[in-house]
Amino acid sequence: MFVTVGTQLPFDRLIAAVDRWAATADADVFAQTGSASYVPEHMAWKRIITGTEANDWIRTADLVVAHAGMGTILTRCETGLPIIVMPRRAELGEHRNEHQSATAKRLAHLPGLTVAENEVELFNQLRGFTPLATTRRMEAVASPMLLAAISEFIAVPRHAAANMNKGTTQ
Repeated sequence: MFVTVGTQLPFDRLIAAVDRWAATADADVFAQTGSASYVPEHMAWKRIITGTEANDWIRTADLVVAHAGMGTILTRCETGLPIIVMPRRAELGEHRNEHQSATAKRLAHLPGLTVAENEVELFNQLRGFTPLATTRRMEAVASPMLLAAISEFIAVPRHAAANMNKGTTQ
């Protein structure tokens, strides 16, 4: 299992929760802890790892447990392998606003992505986890339909686009 909190802010609540779980679990766990003040006792860890190391872990671990950061989520969804995200909460001083909760709620439908809103949910999901075959992978590039729509939009001259928004054409 790979645990990551990203590089911007500490997330002691996540690191401590996984460490408590690891104390009783029969699992190999490696965590990238960032600037957390909590020091894990039951799992291997490093504060900072390179982007290449993080991507290698994200792409190959049986399970990733992470903050609800877009980079980690998207990279993991490209593999089709499971990820559990626990959003940082501004009300607990873990972030500036509640965008990670909004991100998690918006992306919860993605195959293989599970959201743990708190430590109890995280423990339950970790206890129930069994490695599965990969699920449907998310494409790393935009769909041809989206690219065609963007190309069509770009091809329309600005004055025509402005008039279309007003309900008139030239």
